[in-house]
Amino acid sequence: MANSRDALWESGYDESVEVNQRALIDKVLARYSGEFTVFRELLQNSDDANATAVEIHFETKQYIERRNAENNSEEDGLAVTQDDNLPDLKTSVVHQWTFKNNGKHFGAEDWSRLKKIAEGNPDEEKIGAFGVGFYSLFSVTEEPWVFSGGQWMNFYWKDKKDQLFARRGARKDADNDPWTTFQMELREPTPIPQPFDFTRFLASSITFMMHLLDVSVYLDDKRLSRLTKAPGMPRALSLPRGLKTASPLQTMQVNGLQETPLSIKADVMQWVYMAGTEKPQPKKEPPKLAAGGGGFFSSLFSNLTGSAAPTRAATPMGARNPEPQIDPKTVVESNVALSIFAADIVVKLDKKMIAELNRSTKKNPPTRMKYELIYTGQKQYEDSKKEDERHGWITGSVFQGLRADLEGTGQAKVFIGHSTGQSTGLGGHMSARFIPTVERESIDLVDRNVAVWNKELLYIGGFLSRAAYEIEMDTIRQQWSDALTAARANGPDSSVDAEVRTKVCNRAIHALKFFTFHSSTPSNVVSASLEEGFFACAANTWLLSTNKSPFPMMSTTGVRDASEVRYPDATFAGFVKDLPVVPEQILIQAKTMVDTLRTRGMIKEITFPDVLQELRNRPLSETEMIACVKWWIEVYTHGDESKLKYVRKELLNAAVLSIEEKDNKAAQIIPLSVIESFLNSRGSGALIPTDGPLPPHLVPVTISRYFDPSSLMSAFNWRELSIIEWLRHIATPPAPHDAEHDLHLSPQWAERVMNVLSRATQSLPKSRQDEITLILQEHACIPTSGGLKKPREAYFQNAHVFPDLPVVTLPSGTVVKGQLEKFLQVIGVRKHVDLQIVFDRMIKTGDWTIADLIKYLVDVQSTLTPTELERLEMTSAFPRERHDGEKLPENGKPPRSRASELYEPLDVLRQLQLPVIDWGTQRKWRSNSEEAKFLFKLGLRRYPPLAAIIGLAAGNDEAVREAALKYFFNNHTTRYADYDPDAFSNVAFIPALNGNTRCMARPHEVFSAPEWASLGFLVVDPSLKGEALIHLRIQEHPQGPRLVNLLKSSPPRSEDIARQWFTTLASRITAFSPTELRALSQTPIVPVKGMNGAIRHHPPTQCYFKGESKAQVHSKLFTFVDFGSTANTFLSACGVKHEPSVEEIAKILLDNPRQFYELAEGRDNYLTELRNIAVNRRLLSSGTMTRMKRTAVLLGSRRMRKSRPAAIKKHPDDHPGDLEEEDWEYQWDLLTPDKIVIADETNAYQLFGDVIFSAPQEDLLEEFYLELGCRRLSGMVREEYNTSGEVVGSRKAADTRALILERLPLFLHEHTHTKTRVSYSWLNNKDNFVVKTYGKLTVTKSLQFGEKRASKSQDASAVARRLGRGPIELWLAGNDQVDMYEVSTSMCRLLFDAPKVNDALLYMTILSTDLRALRRRGYDVDRILRQQRADRLAAEEAARAKAALVSQSARSSAADALVSDSTKPDGNANGVQDALIEHALSSGVSEDAKGPSRAKSTIRQSLDLLRGKKKRDDASSIAGPSNDSPALPPKDHLDSNSDAQTPLPPPPRPADRPRTPNPYATPRNSIASNIDLAVRACKEERGDLLKNRQHMQMVKESLNEGYCDISGHPTDMTLVGEMGGIKIFVAKDVPDIRTLIGSKKESLARFIYTIRDLQQVYTLPPTSLHIFYDRAGDLIAFNRNASLFLNLRYFEQWHDAEVQAGQLSNAYTSWYFTLAHEIAHNLVRAHNSEHEFYFSSICEAYLPALMKLLANK
Repeated sequence: MANSRDALWESGYDESVEVNQRALIDKVLARYSGEFTVFRELLQNSDDANATAVEIHFETKQYIERRNAENNSEEDGLAVTQDDNLPDLKTSVVHQWTFKNNGKHFGAEDWSRLKKIAEGNPDEEKIGAFGVGFYSLFSVTEEPWVFSGGQWMNFYWKDKKDQLFARRGARKDADNDPWTTFQMELREPTPIPQPFDFTRFLASSITFMMHLLDVSVYLDDKRLSRLTKAPGMPRALSLPRGLKTASPLQTMQVNGLQETPLSIKADVMQWVYMAGTEKPQPKKEPPKLAAGGGGFFSSLFSNLTGSAAPTRAATPMGARNPEPQIDPKTVVESNVALSIFAADIVVKLDKKMIAELNRSTKKNPPTRMKYELIYTGQKQYEDSKKEDERHGWITGSVFQGLRADLEGTGQAKVFIGHSTGQSTGLGGHMSARFIPTVERESIDLVDRNVAVWNKELLYIGGFLSRAAYEIEMDTIRQQWSDALTAARANGPDSSVDAEVRTKVCNRAIHALKFFTFHSSTPSNVVSASLEEGFFACAANTWLLSTNKSPFPMMSTTGVRDASEVRYPDATFAGFVKDLPVVPEQILIQAKTMVDTLRTRGMIKEITFPDVLQELRNRPLSETEMIACVKWWIEVYTHGDESKLKYVRKELLNAAVLSIEEKDNKAAQIIPLSVIESFLNSRGSGALIPTDGPLPPHLVPVTISRYFDPSSLMSAFNWRELSIIEWLRHIATPPAPHDAEHDLHLSPQWAERVMNVLSRATQSLPKSRQDEITLILQEHACIPTSGGLKKPREAYFQNAHVFPDLPVVTLPSGTVVKGQLEKFLQVIGVRKHVDLQIVFDRMIKTGDWTIADLIKYLVDVQSTLTPTELERLEMTSAFPRERHDGEKLPENGKPPRSRASELYEPLDVLRQLQLPVIDWGTQRKWRSNSEEAKFLFKLGLRRYPPLAAIIGLAAGNDEAVREAALKYFFNNHTTRYADYDPDAFSNVAFIPALNGNTRCMARPHEVFSAPEWASLGFLVVDPSLKGEALIHLRIQEHPQGPRLVNLLKSSPPRSEDIARQWFTTLASRITAFSPTELRALSQTPIVPVKGMNGAIRHHPPTQCYFKGESKAQVHSKLFTFVDFGSTANTFLSACGVKHEPSVEEIAKILLDNPRQFYELAEGRDNYLTELRNIAVNRRLLSSGTMTRMKRTAVLLGSRRMRKSRPAAIKKHPDDHPGDLEEEDWEYQWDLLTPDKIVIADETNAYQLFGDVIFSAPQEDLLEEFYLELGCRRLSGMVREEYNTSGEVVGSRKAADTRALILERLPLFLHEHTHTKTRVSYSWLNNKDNFVVKTYGKLTVTKSLQFGEKRASKSQDASAVARRLGRGPIELWLAGNDQVDMYEVSTSMCRLLFDAPKVNDALLYMTILSTDLRALRRRGYDVDRILRQQRADRLAAEEAARAKAALVSQSARSSAADALVSDSTKPDGNANGVQDALIEHALSSGVSEDAKGPSRAKSTIRQSLDLLRGKKKRDDASSIAGPSNDSPALPPKDHLDSNSDAQTPLPPPPRPADRPRTPNPYATPRNSIASNIDLAVRACKEERGDLLKNRQHMQMVKESLNEGYCDISGHPTDMTLVGEMGGIKIFVAKDVPDIRTLIGSKKESLARFIYTIRDLQQVYTLPPTSLHIFYDRAGDLIAFNRNASLFLNLRYFEQWHDAEVQAGQLSNAYTSWYFTLAHEIAHNLVRAHNSEHEFYFSSICEAYLPALMKLLANK
């Protein structure tokens, strides 16, 4: 390959690469912004040439002509006049720009480089790098001229085309010309750049120029403006300590800092100001995210539209204020002073980096350079703004671009020699040797190596900014220190003067705002990198150090490190005074910087240690302490109490309160740690006099009165000073109080204390009052007529018994009354004389009777103390009446008792023989007298208590018993309503009958219902009835547990007794809990008489009710009972079933199949049982099914030849298939499933029926046998075909093939229950279906079944075969007539996976019957054939279109040329059809699913009858047996008469399959007929229990899950009653299931009212609707065997409120569609498109009736 390339190279020739120079220059210039680009480049070139002065001339055509004329005139000696008129600067156009600088003249290398594009200045000290700056001149001129020294050069376009040429020559007359001149004759005359904006641009541009000091701008011969720069002497600065001077990659190192003052003077004509723009109003905009500038190749051919200078775009001139007349020629002088901070940088790069940068910039990077930053101090900034305000013109100052950008508007730019479009993000311009993009508008951050250089340099910028900030803050720190020193000279506590503080703070604000980093544009990476360097350069470099880097920050105490300054919090302002915090004006004006410092964790919030330090350093005044307490309460309220306990301890130990001296009270220093209590001035504490003695642990009231007491208690754990605590302090002080406040010496203080206590005790609990009483008892503190006395020694004024008592006398003369009187009485001051004295003086003398004593006590009862009343109650001072014949005691005195031991003297109480008080005869007893009331108060009884009256009723004295019960009944409501029989469960006081014997019974032993006597229970005496039973709360019936125990311990001994017992118990079924019923179901309580007459007891679960349901067979296997309908109800609740379940029958069968067979009395009954099991096999457990698969329970038959007389015997070689049915007899046996086969092929069965046992030929049993493991006969028979020679060109073969293909559509139209293996279109292909004729056909069929082997051969007239996926071949025997049955059998075996006998019979009939006969038998032959033909034509057309598309695609794209042969258009479209079409008639939709479109043909019906059976769906209920539905009890499904009742179409198969496209719509009368059928099929649910099994239809709220499926419902449902003729079912998990109808009768009535109207709309049978209720779930409604169930819960939640308000529309509409959905399930079980069709049809059919209903309502 290399040699061939060399050979090619040698044979070639060279050609130059041409460049369209004009296009290249245009594209380079397109990267530049349009404003001042030319001058920006020329200024930079001038500075690189060390020029100190520049002149820029804008020259008009007139001036040029006048100057040329002047030059000519000088030569001719003529004078030229000067034009002094000033043109309009906005409209006057110029024709030429001239730019001059006094720098070095061009050398040979410069002239050479000037002609080269993209070859920059290789001098590393120069800014120019890309060599495209000069070519910016071509943006305004076509042919620029350059004059320098004695040389000139002119650029021009060769032949005015696209190639640029330069012509160079010598100047003869310019040897002494110091200027290098660039002359640009404008491509198009244009006004000069706006002079004011241009001057402002120049002022910004020369700031960072190294050499350029003077710039002048002329219009013709008039100087518009002049800028002169005067740098001052640089001042070396020391590097701030702690800052890292090296960049992150160590490529750049700062070796020194210096500050250079800079002054720029501007001389500008008023003419320029008059033509300028309005004063700019920069607005801070949100930062725009932009990528860094691209590298050379990424930006060379892109457009750039940004501005080049830090000036704003020109804005329209606004309306001017009235101005004085000013001479436009006047020159205005202005100045600006700046500080430039510069960093000296040493660059250290490796060789690889230098080479990469050289590749990008065409020069080596510098080894030393400077990084400069303009810093405008606060004073300079303010002076600049004042100058703007003083200026008369709206343009503002020409130096506005140099002013600090404190608001982050983006005016501060990055300079790379001159200004770029990249903003810095902080307040000042920056200049450094960044490497820009080609257009020099932004920093290149895309090129990998250039980006490294620029990012390193940006770090240095951040370092320089931080250094400038540190230097400025050091100056501010010194100013503050000087001011503080001066202030301290006046006093040690003096602070910095407010004016000085404000001045210093403003300077700090300026510095913070200046160095606040805003998002930069166009690249925000610049400001982000500068900010990162600003903070990172001071980061702590120690590996394990956790200290933050120091950062000087202005605070309220001067410049401090940021870590010592806290963010202010108003919460602490009231008491934290000495902590350095950020001043408020800094928070407001420098918010962004403060937020940044907070985000970086450099300024923190005030912490608890800060507060502690403040509190430890100085005591707090009262005002400060109030603020401190307020703060802590707030913290504690919102904090975690468990974590704050330690903090609170520290706070209390640190805080000290200082109280100044005032009102003759000495100053105090109170540590908070000694405080324990506070005075609640909002409660009882307000009563305590604060001018008296107070405990030392009390917080001063001046502090506590400002706070809620609860806050003080919770936050400080202080307690409220109680009255008792204060009382103890003044009663027993730790040190004596002064005499004025001594409770034992000063009656006045004692009176004051008593008044306080009397008011305070009103709100105190009894225990606290007792405590006060206890304290005062031993203190002489009561002022009396005899001096200060103890309370118990003093008496009130009304103590009139003895006159020499010490009576309470207050010093103030106030009368003792009201609350004070009550208080004194409480603490022991007496109102009367002791009762003992009264008893001693009066009762013992015998002068007074009981009546007299009681009368006296009544008079003084208001003065009696509770103690005295208690003594009266406990004193046995009251005599009782003696009974007749009772004698006095030996002492002769009547016995005395306490009042509580006696009853009032009434006759009714005397009859009960109760002790009554002896009142005497002098005074008549009156129960409502004051004396009686006082005795009752002392405890005299008015009636016997409940226990006493019950005890009397249970006594031995019959008269007393009767009187006691009578008294109990008479006073039950008023006095014994709290009677509870449980309290007297062991007292036999109720008259009862035990059989016929009277006795006394305990309450729970006796029952009011007399029928329980038969079960051996006690019943009440007949004398007790009505209210008496109610008062005694006698149970009417025994409780369930008691009945259960009775049945367990003593079950009924005979069937008659059982009938009586069970009949009685039937009325109490609800009394049994489900647990009790389950227990009874397993208890042997049912007596059954055996064959020998003996009684045996069986559990209910082992018994069944006698009836018609297979009792004749099952009675030998199960126990059947009948105790009458009422008694059976109880037994049913206990678990007796109406008939054995399928599971139970199956288990009995499995236990002993042969015994079961014998008990079933033969084959027919046994098959009936098997059918029942087969129908309900889904109800069998998996274990039972497994046992059936292994047990010989299946009945199979084997054919055996009958023994016949020799005279009529056939030839011994007769083929079995030729024998008649009567030649066979059948041998039946019980076998395991693996020994029985399914005879699914008639011919094979005829051949081998005597070898195998086969299943009964019923679909139901065959499916059941298959499920248990039986195999199909067709799968065990192998066929071999032997033929003689083929008859070529046989007419028989052609006719047979034509006949098969002609009649096959008719057959497939009828055959819809399974899918065909091949499509009709495929079969119609001559290569796919071949018919051949042979001389003779012999078929050998072999059977291999276990160890059985059999083989039979026979001649055949037709056989069909298919090898693999090849064509179907039909072979015909030429020696015999074609047997259409053999043809149909052979074809069906290949057309279907599991053909049935019916299929072959049907196909045979269609093949052997002419078309007219088929029409007579119900076939619409023409229509079917038309439909099939239309389907085929449509399929062929679609195939041709698809083939054309495939062919076209193959021709248009070589990559798509690989097309399958079967889809290529080769003239045989059948192959394509097979690839595109699935035969419509083999769509797999069952005939039942197609039911709505047509009825069965008479042939199909006749074939059904020929099989002697109906289809499975007709043999069962509406929801007949299927994989997901239960079967009803087996019926005689062999009964052909069942056809008399029109069956409902059964459910389709689980999955919908595509239907045959039918161009004819189903007649509406057929649809209407099916709808009517579905409505009439609805019926009543007759069961009482809805079992939760998978057979139930589900109705759920999403169609995929079916909103009507209850298979997932958690519980069964029970019939609880009827309402309005509608049965109500309730889920068993609903509490109080039996009371639901009563609790929801209102909503039930409204629901029934609603659905009754809809039942009439649909003309449904009234009993077909049912209501159910559950607790939760998605079940709205369901259809169970054509019975419709609707959920009450959904009605209540959705519609009940509206119906109750009379709004029925929504309810009618919703349940109308719900019913339609469920009615449709009578036709289609599954939720599929067919169900949806019938649902829509039903809704449409009955919609007029619904609309009429809605209109009437």
